[in-house]
Amino acid sequence: MEKSAGRHEHCDKCYNLHCQAPVQISLSCMIIKCHKNCGASFHMCKQEEHQLLCPNETVPCLNVFYGCPLTMLRHRQAKHLEVCSASVVCCSQEWNRWPVSDTNLTFYKNVSKSLQTEVNLDAALALRDQELLFRSIKMKNIFPELMVQDISDGVDSPVKEESSCSLVCCEFTSNGRSPMEEREPSQEERDALATNRNVENIQNYNTWEKIFKKDMEGCKQTKSTPSMDGATGLAPWQDGVLQRLGKEVNIAEYNMYLVHNGAMLINFGQLAACTPREKDFVYGSLEPIEVKTVRTFNIPKSYRAKRCHLKDPARKAKTTQQSVDTADLGCSLDDLPKCDEVSTTLLCSLEKELKGHLISESSSVDALYVDVGTQTYNFASAPFKQDASLADVIAEKPPGLYVHVEAESVTRRHNKTSSAFSYMCGHFFRRDEFRSHFRNVHSDIQASVSGWFQQRCPLAYLGCTFAQTRFHPSGRPATIKFCQDVSAFVLRPLRNAKQNPDPLSSLPLEILQHVAAYLDSFTLVQLSKVSLLMREVCATLLQERGMVSLKWEKKTYSHGGSSWKCQKKVWEFSSLFSPVDRWSFRDTPSMSEHLKSCSFYQRDERSEPVALACLGEVMDKYEAGLVSRHTAELQL
Repeated sequence: MEKSAGRHEHCDKCYNLHCQAPVQISLSCMIIKCHKNCGASFHMCKQEEHQLLCPNETVPCLNVFYGCPLTMLRHRQAKHLEVCSASVVCCSQEWNRWPVSDTNLTFYKNVSKSLQTEVNLDAALALRDQELLFRSIKMKNIFPELMVQDISDGVDSPVKEESSCSLVCCEFTSNGRSPMEEREPSQEERDALATNRNVENIQNYNTWEKIFKKDMEGCKQTKSTPSMDGATGLAPWQDGVLQRLGKEVNIAEYNMYLVHNGAMLINFGQLAACTPREKDFVYGSLEPIEVKTVRTFNIPKSYRAKRCHLKDPARKAKTTQQSVDTADLGCSLDDLPKCDEVSTTLLCSLEKELKGHLISESSSVDALYVDVGTQTYNFASAPFKQDASLADVIAEKPPGLYVHVEAESVTRRHNKTSSAFSYMCGHFFRRDEFRSHFRNVHSDIQASVSGWFQQRCPLAYLGCTFAQTRFHPSGRPATIKFCQDVSAFVLRPLRNAKQNPDPLSSLPLEILQHVAAYLDSFTLVQLSKVSLLMREVCATLLQERGMVSLKWEKKTYSHGGSSWKCQKKVWEFSSLFSPVDRWSFRDTPSMSEHLKSCSFYQRDERSEPVALACLGEVMDKYEAGLVSRHTAELQL
């Protein structure tokens, strides 16, 4: 007899390739080989089970639920994951960047006047980080006292107050007290509320419905309970309810009644909130013990007390609290200089990270006295909106660079949770593209962009903004640029301006697809924006060269719940440029050629001799040596 559909009792336990069991309908079947030529032999009834394990079976990709549409043999799934379009990796490289200090403003002011982002790689990357930083800083978190006050937040509507009061009129805490002492509405008020057609009072319908329902249940319970010694009903507010329960129900139901109605029993006086001492058989006979304080600490002899501790507190000079303002300056508040929004906000954001202490830090003199300081700010754009960020505040101001062009790598000792100046690359790549991106962008370019890959004028500290790129890909006429559209470094080839601007549109589609297959991902992105024809050509390479990701959207239901739904699958190319295995020096003039014409390089030519440092001491020693030598010769 078969144990399940298509299975036999003998075949379930048989693993012999040379099984000679006779073929019987209810016990066993014949041994066959896999039709996919994987080399496996098994009983015929196990063919469907073998299809789940056969390496030559055609199956979809493991990332089929993430958007990969390809099917392949099962033994090729692992190899396919290396180039799978749905196997997407997010670059998590991090670095730090600090605000510009007051001692180095000349250079950054000159850079802000001429922001050549394509030439200045470090400045372009700093602008990208600065934009992300300004969007992430919310003015409400730093200056809550300078926000626009919403009138509706400060004044509660009568409807909300009434509903909040009515909601707690039947709720009690664990000690039997009501959270808010509210009187029960009279019958006239209930009738007026029931007949009132005001829309505002409709919100209280559910609350009053609960009150009426409890009254109705109490009436029904009173009618259904027989009279006992003149007292009826099992409601918590009826006299003698606990005595009647002890006689009518068992101990389990009695305890369950106390659990559900204990607060109401305490409130109506049916049950004591605390066990009286005379009835407590555990702690009732205990007597309080006097607590004695024993001081066993001896002050060491090497301890030196502060001067304020040595004085008698009773004889301490009288102090008064007084606020320091600008009344003694003789000018109004509007005439005072305004604080800069960017520098002040960045300083307040980094007061713990950079300075190590708060600007308005409280210092304690001893255990009794504390000095409290308060810092206030006056901005021209204040008050700010509730959801305003730093980027919104300075949107109408001219662009500028307020963070350092030099980036610092994130170390293990860095506290990432308290710093708003840590940045992450955040670009997405296919798994086979990530290695090339990290090596070329982060290791070769970004790690050495300040001083090695890109060289600045030695007089940059005086304000010179000259910079030149020293390297280019070996064997390629190309240069490294920073593309603001994708916020990434790209490889731009150098071409002759006299060439035909559109030599590809007239070629057949097959040749265009063959040419496009040699382009990198970033070039395919730019090519797809040229025309509809080129967009169709690039679309044919999406499954082979592109990556797919799921776009989610939040869906809110009528009952108030929400969930995330996958809206669609998005196909795109990454921002990876062609891998560079070797870099070469560019044929650029030396930095000394720039110094010949640099406006910040000022020579100080002198025609008269100038005494060198410590020259007087050398001459004294020399003269002393001559005197001693002359004295020795005279003695001889």
